[in-house]
Amino acid sequence: MPDNSLRARIDTSKPHSARFWNYFVGGKDNYEVDREIGDQIKSIFPGLVDVAVTSRRFLGRAVRYLAGEQGVRQFLDVGTGLPTADNTHEVAQRVAPDSRIVYVDNDPIVLAHASALLTSTPEGRTAYLDADLYDPEAVLKAAAGTLDLSRPVGLMILNTLGHVAEYDRARELVRRLMAGLPAGSHLVISDSTATSEGMIAASEAYNASGAVPYYVRPVAEIAGFFDGLELVEPGVVRVPEWRPGPSDGVEAAAAVDAYCGVGRKP
Repeated sequence: MPDNSLRARIDTSKPHSARFWNYFVGGKDNYEVDREIGDQIKSIFPGLVDVAVTSRRFLGRAVRYLAGEQGVRQFLDVGTGLPTADNTHEVAQRVAPDSRIVYVDNDPIVLAHASALLTSTPEGRTAYLDADLYDPEAVLKAAAGTLDLSRPVGLMILNTLGHVAEYDRARELVRRLMAGLPAGSHLVISDSTATSEGMIAASEAYNASGAVPYYVRPVAEIAGFFDGLELVEPGVVRVPEWRPGPSDGVEAAAAVDAYCGVGRKP
């Protein structure tokens, strides 16, 4: 249970993005206010559930690619969200038990559940930082307590940059984080996109609920986060289309309004 100071930071009177997403992927760490807006948005745009589920599957495929095919042994997961099945450290350490993972979030709800992210194989290590995306240098400095920033890192920023209202600012935050990582590091991003009237309406309804707003962007802006990096095939695509496995149901979910990509720092 969270301590009193942490509990005081948790507002259960308004919907919350991590709890809302948790509800969509079948988790139990949410409140009635989150389920109410979730059900409202499902009635407007049922496809958002597919966005949540397929984005989670993309995380697994991307981490397996980095750990398995690229030999990446360090991951910096910014905008962690609430723990569910197959978190970054679980996927990475299943492939490479000596993987090190640092989770970063400054949300009291996520912090209250951080202990679930701090399990690790004996060979590896996990850590949790109560830190802010808006201060990339502080994030990198704190992460260096667990990660060796002279060696490649997989920077994971999934379904988080939509909370940054100004696109130029979001790009600058990504640039500053990648600037502190060495050649051979990879950037992994996924975000919901303004690619259908339904998704745009869902975003507007969510933002009107009193929750911290989430802004859906054109696909070209998602691609812009990878400027200066070497895009890994198949490039910036809908999340089910990024190297799908046999069980990912790409045909059924191909129209999801979320795009992703993986880029390598040369």
